[in-house]
Amino acid sequence: MQRILQPGEIESLDRIEFPRVRLPQPAVLFTERAARLRQKADGHPIADYLRFLAALVDLQAQAAATVATQPVAEAVIAQSLDHGMPVLPAPLRPDPAWLGVLRQLLAGVLALQDLPQALRQNAQALAARGDAELEALAQAFLTDQATPAELAAQPLVMAALQVVYADIASRLDTQRIAYVDPASICPVCGSAPVVSVLRIGGEAGGHRYLHCGLCATEWHMVRVKCSHCESTKGVRYQGIEGGDPAVLAETCDECHTYRKQVNQEKDPLVEPLADDLASLTLDLLMADTAYARASGNPLLALASGEPSGEDLETQDA
Repeated sequence: MQRILQPGEIESLDRIEFPRVRLPQPAVLFTERAARLRQKADGHPIADYLRFLAALVDLQAQAAATVATQPVAEAVIAQSLDHGMPVLPAPLRPDPAWLGVLRQLLAGVLALQDLPQALRQNAQALAARGDAELEALAQAFLTDQATPAELAAQPLVMAALQVVYADIASRLDTQRIAYVDPASICPVCGSAPVVSVLRIGGEAGGHRYLHCGLCATEWHMVRVKCSHCESTKGVRYQGIEGGDPAVLAETCDECHTYRKQVNQEKDPLVEPLADDLASLTLDLLMADTAYARASGNPLLALASGEPSGEDLETQDA
């Protein structure tokens, strides 16, 4: 005879049957991201920038193979579990290894052939800064307090920080990562997710995860719940008519924000950050709606646009 499970038991089984947290694998994370950026660049309006980012991500992969970060102290992990807080909140000073990674990335960028002059000048300006200046710049980006004049440096600085935070996150124990409040922030570094992703295959198949733009950790959040305010009311999905069905804007009528959702069920090759960058047309169309983007992409300082939102196609959740 089969027994009917009670709600609490169902939730308990859910936690067993699929991973609550998926930690990054730097050895494949950056190579897969670079490959997807190159794939999406073909025929794209911002193809040159996507190819530049692909080259930058290649350099991240090289740095990730040699970076040496400090392990997280046991006392820090215990405090995180006791207080339900992220393991390494991003506003704290990042591991010093990030500065070496940034210098390595800058050298690689400046060695690229056919690098646009504006990007070359930006990299040269960063390379000329002292460590204290770069530390201050990193803090400005991590706390979302950068000035408009500093935004041009964001992709390079954040690329270095991504390597370090992903390396640290990859060596954590998923069983010792706290449930944090709000559930919409990364349980490892406390950053906002870039997108949510519907995964296929393995234990994570069929489940939605929020993808951290800093450390690349993914954490589960049930579908049909706003990934920003966690409301289940007025959540809808909007896409461009005739556009990529694997990338939709999840809008919320409670907090009036949106965040993209990328769907491996529609395209198995989707990569969260790459597909977000490659779907900027959707952001431009959303700029003419009542919804503001909940969080940005660390590899891009998104500019506002003025196109009409009439081409958006809305689906109820």
